[in-house]
Amino acid sequence: MPLCVNLCSGGPIADMEQVQQNDPVNLETEPWLQSPASERMKSEEEDKPTERKLTSILVLAAMTAGFGSSFQYGYNVFVINYAAEFIKSFYNETYRWRNHISIDHSLLLFQWGLTVSFFPVGGMVGSLLVARLADNCGRKRTLQVNNILAIISAVLMGCSRAVHSFEFIIFSRLVIGICAGISFSVVPMYLTEIAPENLRGAIAITGHFFIIFGSLMARIFGLDKLLGTQEGWPFLLSLTGVPALFQLIFLPFFPESPRYLLIQRHDEKAAREALVKLRGCDNVEDEIEELHEEDLSEELEKDMDIFSMYHFDDIWNHLVSAVVLMGGQQLTGINAASYYMEILYMSMGLEKKIVGYISITIYIVLMFITLLVIRFADSSGHRNLLLSGLGICSITCVLLAMAIELQKTIWWMSYVSSSFVTLFLIGQSIGPDPVPVVIVAELFLQSSRSTAFMAGGCVHWFCKFVIGVVFLQMEIHIEPYSFLLFWPLCVAILIYAFKQIPETSGQNFLDIRRTEAIQMTRTLLLMQISED
Repeated sequence: MPLCVNLCSGGPIADMEQVQQNDPVNLETEPWLQSPASERMKSEEEDKPTERKLTSILVLAAMTAGFGSSFQYGYNVFVINYAAEFIKSFYNETYRWRNHISIDHSLLLFQWGLTVSFFPVGGMVGSLLVARLADNCGRKRTLQVNNILAIISAVLMGCSRAVHSFEFIIFSRLVIGICAGISFSVVPMYLTEIAPENLRGAIAITGHFFIIFGSLMARIFGLDKLLGTQEGWPFLLSLTGVPALFQLIFLPFFPESPRYLLIQRHDEKAAREALVKLRGCDNVEDEIEELHEEDLSEELEKDMDIFSMYHFDDIWNHLVSAVVLMGGQQLTGINAASYYMEILYMSMGLEKKIVGYISITIYIVLMFITLLVIRFADSSGHRNLLLSGLGICSITCVLLAMAIELQKTIWWMSYVSSSFVTLFLIGQSIGPDPVPVVIVAELFLQSSRSTAFMAGGCVHWFCKFVIGVVFLQMEIHIEPYSFLLFWPLCVAILIYAFKQIPETSGQNFLDIRRTEAIQMTRTLLLMQISED
């Protein structure tokens, strides 16, 4: 309660008056109190830890983790579309080879539905494994083991035609989905924990950069001049094993998360060695001290599962935020925008081959936008980026629905709607896609972070599965007005983020928790005063 009174009734000035009344202080013997405010602020600035610089080992660790793991998500979401006709033909040929008759159309649709839907189902399964794997095996070792799943999936896909087995493809989609589900959560955990606080956003968003890069590579290799052919599609699907093999070889050369080593494994020596390697200097005592403080402060949160979090209001509120943000990545309308992108460009009278190259160009632009987000993530603020991106998506959802409907009667509206869908994808790349995993990692302390990612990741993949199943059926009946169904969801997430999500950039995890505790105390006190 003294803290609340101090915060709401005058801050440092009221506090100094109270000190002088209750316990008079001799200003002549207390130079800090008699110094001007500017000098006191200067003294406080000098006491702050110096900002860490970007080191080569940190950059290489982020790129290795992103290329080997996050790449799997982006690549395998889109690559199946470029092999769709060839896979369906293979299913028919295999069925005829086994049964001497052509496959029934409904059975073919069922098998293809399994092929597509098993990827997000695998993602949900992988998300449920995240907490146990990340806490028991460590962040880095989990990523290493996860590569084995990607390699198994690549081998199954590559051998499917040779052994006349469509079951290999369906099962491999489940396996690579589990791999993507694990990496989707563990990569941002690993990157935020190895990064210094002043570079945390930039390093963590590197994972999303490689998701976009994976999507781009799927489009490039899926061209009919490369592997998007009758002979090349098994190699197109099995390329997912290359980045996994790369990471399996090179990731062991990088350190484990220092936070995991000290707080969860209580190995201070290994944590210090990891920090020295990551920071490129021997002076890491300030970070070691911070880790010890966090270890002591989260005593109640150790070994806490989702049901235990319910009894702690502040942690439960953060868990709700994690679910809203990570589920919201799929609820803004990104699936509708991806579906309509090539259709809208083809409505301009362009050939399908040309539209394929335009799609590649757009994803190159999105990679450039993501690089800008990485550059300014920590200086502009994570919350500001999230709100900006959600704002763009909310506005363009309505404009897209209007433009797509009007282009049925106004020929030049196809150019407008194509511009709007590109703007939507840019807005998604600014906020809703890259930022939520950063904020979720920052809202939780070490021992409860993996549980938060497990819950948020599971909701993310569940939303992806449901929208993937429902959207095509919904689009048949309402066409472009499907964007108007996503619009209120997008606006609701924007309002929630504006009211509930704090700014977290540039602060260590304990400072974020302290700031929120002070704000919550102030809010409760103001509510109590208003009731009185």
